[in-house]
Amino acid sequence: MEFIELSNGNKIPSIGLGTDSVLFVRKLHTGNNNFSTRAWSFYYRRIMRNVWNWELSNSICNAFRMGYRMIDTSAAYNNEEAIGRAIRKSGVRREELFIQTRITNKQQYNHEVRESFFASLKKLGLEYVDMYMIHWPVTGEFLNTWREMEQLYKEGYIKNLGVANCHQHHLEDILNMCEVRPVVNQVEVHPLFTQKPLIEYCKSEGIQVEAYSPIAQNNDRLRNNKRLKSIASNHSKTLQQVVLRWHIQNGVIPIPRSTNKDRLTHNLDLFDFILTDEEMKQIDSININSRLRYDPDNCDFTEL
Repeated sequence: MEFIELSNGNKIPSIGLGTDSVLFVRKLHTGNNNFSTRAWSFYYRRIMRNVWNWELSNSICNAFRMGYRMIDTSAAYNNEEAIGRAIRKSGVRREELFIQTRITNKQQYNHEVRESFFASLKKLGLEYVDMYMIHWPVTGEFLNTWREMEQLYKEGYIKNLGVANCHQHHLEDILNMCEVRPVVNQVEVHPLFTQKPLIEYCKSEGIQVEAYSPIAQNNDRLRNNKRLKSIASNHSKTLQQVVLRWHIQNGVIPIPRSTNKDRLTHNLDLFDFILTDEEMKQIDSININSRLRYDPDNCDFTEL
């Protein structure tokens, strides 16, 4: 595993593992609110989530043993207890791990930053987290949230402070008032949505970018791209490996999400090849500014 030095001198793994387990439920609610959909959603949340979290715990434990060191979660995912079990079961020393979690929008609205943080810490079974983040820049709330996060940082419960889903203007608002600067901004980035201007701004301010949905959720437009297939063939790698390598060479930390053992192995096998400058440009040119998730300037934070 390779590491990147953050602007505060701390180090972070160059690739992480995402753990969002609620994507399926969100899809069920999108544009479909009939009785059968609501019933299945209820069943999934109340019963299947427990099964999924047990499987997730085993998968993360295996991931630690494969060499993964960064786990990304959020209080919104309802899986912090599963991650805590995996940490204890893995036998990997706590000091070797980088655990990051986030505060939810509801918790921000309710002004429960401190209570929510300690609830997450208890579920994870940890004495500190390596990164605590704002999940979304909730209008009228995120600056107050940041102030309370700074206090937890000063008390030693948090090693690094970060944000997610922030545009440049959100970051500017934080930088204009903060005592502790954000060291990470986690946003949607993939070849269909490269976010070059935002990444350049973050670099200029010493803010490391993490990419969620780094392979565009295996979108057909990416999976069937002839240029990517050709580059993958040239390096005897999978298309997904090429995209993750593209992130790393761009100085972005990808956070792919998988519980498949083979995929987990492949997603770590990124450090024995280098994409040429021409190949990097070819992947950059795939960009069509196609966002697959929500725009933080045009969404309902109460629904996220």
